[in-house]
Amino acid sequence: MKKTPKISESEWRIMKLLWKHSPLPAYDIAEEVANSESWDIRTVKTFLSRLVKKGAISYRKYKNLYLYFPLVSEESTKLAQSENFLNQVFDGSLEEMFVHFAKSKKLSESRLAELRRIAEEMED
Repeated sequence: MKKTPKISESEWRIMKLLWKHSPLPAYDIAEEVANSESWDIRTVKTFLSRLVKKGAISYRKYKNLYLYFPLVSEESTKLAQSENFLNQVFDGSLEEMFVHFAKSKKLSESRLAELRRIAEEMED
């Protein structure tokens, strides 16, 4: 897998689909995202073209179809995007981000216990 490009919110929808099921032709991708997005085939093809240019996906021709597949892993993409978010919004401070979300979101006792356990493991 190669260096992870920046992926837009709309492109994420297509990437998630390709990580689960690939290779896929554009028509199948359009059919799948039609359930949650109101995109037509031209919109899907535009996003596919952008993702190909970014190096996030590629395709191979099979008969009269272009079958699309990811070139970057889901895990590496999540890591790159989350690091970008952390740097952009919280100046790279994981502690500041954690405190922000811990204060703004209601966490259950079991979730808090899990976070304590993880923090303790990190200290070891």
